Amino acid sequence: MSLFGSLVKGGIKLNQALSFETHNPVEQQEKQLRSLLSQAQDIAFGKYYGFAKMLEEEDVIKAFQKEVPIFDYHQMAEAWWQKQQEHPDITWPGQPDFFALSSGTTGKSSKRIPITEEFLQSMKEVGTSLIKAVPSFDFPEELFESEVLMLSSSANLSKNENGHLEGEISGINVSNFPGWYDIFYRPGNEIAAITDWDERVQRIAEEAPHWNIGVIAGIPSWVLLMLQKVIEYNALKNIHEIWPNLSVFASGGVAFETYRKDFEAISGKPITIIDTYLASEGFFSYTARPNTLDMRLALEHGYFYEFIPFDERGVNDQGGLLEDPEIHTIAEVEKDQEYVLIISSCAGAWRYQIGDVIKFNSLDPHEIVITGRTKFFLNVVGSQLSEEKMDAAILEVSEAMDISVNEYAVAALKNQEGDYIHQWVVVSEMEIDESVFCKKLDASLKEANKNYGVARSKALKGIDVKAISKETYHDYIAQGKKKGGQIKTPKVMDEESMQGFLEFIQSA
Repeated sequence: MSLFGSLVKGGIKLNQALSFETHNPVEQQEKQLRSLLSQAQDIAFGKYYGFAKMLEEEDVIKAFQKEVPIFDYHQMAEAWWQKQQEHPDITWPGQPDFFALSSGTTGKSSKRIPITEEFLQSMKEVGTSLIKAVPSFDFPEELFESEVLMLSSSANLSKNENGHLEGEISGINVSNFPGWYDIFYRPGNEIAAITDWDERVQRIAEEAPHWNIGVIAGIPSWVLLMLQKVIEYNALKNIHEIWPNLSVFASGGVAFETYRKDFEAISGKPITIIDTYLASEGFFSYTARPNTLDMRLALEHGYFYEFIPFDERGVNDQGGLLEDPEIHTIAEVEKDQEYVLIISSCAGAWRYQIGDVIKFNSLDPHEIVITGRTKFFLNVVGSQLSEEKMDAAILEVSEAMDISVNEYAVAALKNQEGDYIHQWVVVSEMEIDESVFCKKLDASLKEANKNYGVARSKALKGIDVKAISKETYHDYIAQGKKKGGQIKTPKVMDEESMQGFLEFIQSA
């Protein structure tokens, strides 16, 4: 047993025991909103919408919702954030040093999200809250003297025409690590700054024997590729032959379950999975207890949340917000109800729709799962398929056929007769009988989703499945320079994108 590891673990437990936090979520959230409004009342956005007057109201939340509209990225950027690149005091005091580039999983050009000093600090504080939860997991002492491998985007940031540094949020975070992080952070600043994904992973594989990795953090698809490369390069049977203390994978970006079987296949012993919700717009939640992937919502770290029901009360048939949607605060949310997440933050985002759909699996404490993206809602002919339902069906069919499918894409296309079908592309290293997979997938979706069953009996005339290798899939991603780091690939495509995908597959 490691004495140092035992002392570190004991210190964390003591810190947890001595933490006296307010646990009233309604009070926490009102306090966050008042703090945000107070800090921003004298800047352009705050003056325009009358933040100072709001703070005098007895019901500050109601006043805020009445005066400030809901923004999507394009509305926020065109009206406010573009000006913030040139002038200070627009949506937050001062001027941000960084802008996070985020194309997310949709859109052809990068979004630019302002990253303020207060925002970077808030993400560190959420990370600290996660660390405080570590004693709940009963990890071995050896973990606490091991190293952390963060598979981020490149930390080599670029300057835009206004002098601001730009990069993906994980690269910005890594570039802002204090010097003492070098004690435990891997792959280190030199390797993290390598822009080319394949070159960076190659260097990680070469340096791997010199590291004592206990924790890995990143998006499952890219972490899996990296681990497979480490195993191949070092001629290993599993990853624990080289990193015996590897105990934790902090997953984020996409749902983990479709990757579980492949992670187990390259491991020599069980790894604890901790899910995180860290986006360009904030670090919103994290797994705080064992044996679940539910994530505790960060309620007092510089974020004010609002929730729009992801049903007829809040969205239209395509998943877009209604003109006057029903809006809930943390006091009004219900368990098992899907919500479109709206956030206001110390980055100068106000009533901002980030495009994610979440669901509360617990209200005491408030724990969530991400069920999908608003643009990953497939409802061209009334099928009403959310990402959560599609993931579940893919997982069920994969288990029934004893195969592993991590990634997939689907779109509604018209066949030669002019009727709609769902075109699926599934990605696996295993040989797949496309006809059998197609029948089982169709049956699973019908059983799990009444609306899909109705659509299949009417306007949705069939489904088609095309199985491809991971190599082909990653070649397709690479052609758009979307490889590695924090890139999340789209699961629901429009017709044009799917046709382009199919053409690529045919020519590969």
